[in-house]
Amino acid sequence: MHDLAGKTLIVLLSGGLDSMVCAGLAREAGARIVALTIDYNQRHRVELESAARIANYVDAAEHIVLPLDLRRFGGSALTADIDVPKDGVGDDVPITYVPARNLIFLSLTLGLAEARQARDIVIGVNALDYSGYPDCRPEFIQGFEKLAALATRDGDKGVDFRIHAPLQHMTKADIATEAVRLGMDTGMSWSCYDPTPEGLHCGACDSCRLRSKGFADAGIPDPTVYA
Repeated sequence: MHDLAGKTLIVLLSGGLDSMVCAGLAREAGARIVALTIDYNQRHRVELESAARIANYVDAAEHIVLPLDLRRFGGSALTADIDVPKDGVGDDVPITYVPARNLIFLSLTLGLAEARQARDIVIGVNALDYSGYPDCRPEFIQGFEKLAALATRDGDKGVDFRIHAPLQHMTKADIATEAVRLGMDTGMSWSCYDPTPEGLHCGACDSCRLRSKGFADAGIPDPTVYA
């Protein structure tokens, strides 16, 4: 991410490792960070606490936690009474996919960007470790950037919104390594889709498996406490 020093940058901050690294990159770039966290009544609501810690750590000028009850829609193991799979990472779109989530989230982020007169948005999508999710692909990010120009008053005036996806082609090991390079405490982040009643990472869901493997592949100690 270049040419962001002093500019307002909207960071879509979930509280996960990927969004944490995006926030760290925004801070490194010297941007004025406005963080947006969507409380969509997700199963793993503990990630909201992580988002708050990360926003504070990167000195966000503003951190908005926006309620949006996607349990009313359902259709996902994260927003409905459907068991989170624990049998390993597959190649198909998993049941943890939340229908159109990144499209919904980026639309809200775009609205905030226009309201704050920001031209830059960063999102921690990744096409390598999450290739099963269609809303993490480069084509989606490129398509939304074009849509932003068509859907907004500022876009109609010729303003170009830039959607930054700096982790797009990184492995989880790369992302863990980047977090260490940025001097960030990876223990601040939360990944698990199905936390235990004691508030631990389950260790078996797709997200836990990818997180654990990423640290192992990078040769970095994993601070996560798994059940």
